[in-house]
Amino acid sequence: MLYRTFGRTGLRMPVFSCGGMRYQQSWSDMPLADVEQENQRNLEATIRRAFELGINHIETARGYGSSERQLGVVLPTLPRDELIVQTKIAPEADPAAFERHFTESLERLNLDYVDLLALHGINTYELLWQSTRPGGCLSVARRLQSEGKARHIGFSTHGSLSLILDTLRHERDGGFDYINLHWYYIFQNNWPAVESARRLDMGVFIISPNDKGGMLYKPSDKLVELCAPLHPLVFNSLFCLSRREVHTLSLGAARPSDFDLQISSLPLMDEVSELIAPVVERLDRTMHHAVGEDVAKRYTEGLPSWEEAPGYMNMPAILWLRNLALAYDMIEYGQMRYNLLGNAGHWFAGQNAGNLTSISADKFDQAVKKSPFSEQMRDWLTEAHELLGGAELKRLSEGG
Repeated sequence: MLYRTFGRTGLRMPVFSCGGMRYQQSWSDMPLADVEQENQRNLEATIRRAFELGINHIETARGYGSSERQLGVVLPTLPRDELIVQTKIAPEADPAAFERHFTESLERLNLDYVDLLALHGINTYELLWQSTRPGGCLSVARRLQSEGKARHIGFSTHGSLSLILDTLRHERDGGFDYINLHWYYIFQNNWPAVESARRLDMGVFIISPNDKGGMLYKPSDKLVELCAPLHPLVFNSLFCLSRREVHTLSLGAARPSDFDLQISSLPLMDEVSELIAPVVERLDRTMHHAVGEDVAKRYTEGLPSWEEAPGYMNMPAILWLRNLALAYDMIEYGQMRYNLLGNAGHWFAGQNAGNLTSISADKFDQAVKKSPFSEQMRDWLTEAHELLGGAELKRLSEGG
């Protein structure tokens, strides 16, 4: 295993982390007695396989259903001083509720402390305020740290770049020690936040590079062709880890064998630049050919935020998914993400283009007038809906 220093925490972090989002019995909390024995055996085998590989960072969250309780059976059987355990607790308007939830999580994990405690899902300015106001959840987290119950304090986010940068700049109560965020080949918008975190000597944990990074465990045939001779998942791992600013990638394993493909990228790290350069060039060229180089680079320019858009459409996200579908045949991925719009709350905010026909031409034209592609915008959004629209989906944690 390859390790990197996780920013100011000083932790020796494996470049792959064992994310706890996919091996649990249920997305709703449940008594351990109701967990099926086969599921628990699979979870324990997955954790032990991770540990054998040197993946000693086990990451979960209170919001991951039965994950914490099930981990609480196996974690105490492993050498505690060799483990890095992270859980995540959502901010609350009432900081006492946040503390109560953390205490419950610690009990479920059957541990005396966690190495990393993240404020989970600072995705809106309201949640940022609940986290960082005087006496808020961050203040509580720092007190828990002083009591030895959490070694380092960070945050996770699916929010806008401007929100992430504002959160990184926060200084009251010592600010944050690390960040969990999205950044990978198909979504590089958050790179300024990664750079800012590195300047602040913060740990950088990449969320879901395999699933949200393109469903790379079952890539499109075209993506396989473009990434050859690398598997798309291996390419994406190398792409992310080629940046020293990135410390670890979450690997949301559902079974012990899920580690194999990602681990196969490690022997290639010595030649990472030479391996990924031609793939990046092919992927970039294909995108430019499919949608136009100017569009690929500027499609979000001048577009309103989803809060200000007619029908609350998340136009940048819709066009991003359209581009991926047209360039790389990422239809299944695009459908999965597109149909979350309107169903995922602040985790993937805004609506899709399903109500576009009900928006008047004048209102729509006024909203997109600052875009260099204003004349094509309605057609592009219509195309995206026809290509990707379908049955409504929910986030995994909401039952879908």
